[in-house]
Amino acid sequence: QVQLVDSGGGLVQPGGSLRLSCAASGIIFSRYAMGWYRQAPGKQRELVAAISGGGRTNYADSAKGRITISRDNAKNTVYLQMNSLKPEDTAVYYCNAGQTDYFGLVYYPGDSWGQGTQVNVSS
Repeated sequence: QVQLVDSGGGLVQPGGSLRLSCAASGIIFSRYAMGWYRQAPGKQRELVAAISGGGRTNYADSAKGRITISRDNAKNTVYLQMNSLKPEDTAVYYCNAGQTDYFGLVYYPGDSWGQGTQVNVSS
């Protein structure tokens, strides 16, 4: 049974940083691409960043230059380092276990989601 546990959210001032973590169990972690999504109130869930099993990354335009996804296959954990946070980054963030295309450029979400972690960016 796949289990994804998100953590690391909180309240931060604009310009601040947070690192989110997602611990996975019940899967052969290195065989999965991992994605971080977010959902703001009244908006659809959107992909923020994804990383293939081999470490190839892709990012939403809104994340480029500020947000970094990484993974530690030995710890079955994927991270999302967020810097220079803006109020519009406020959302619930979810990790997902999925797949990417051969080039690691397109992420295909799977059925397993973390429970979400709330990020609030406000002064």
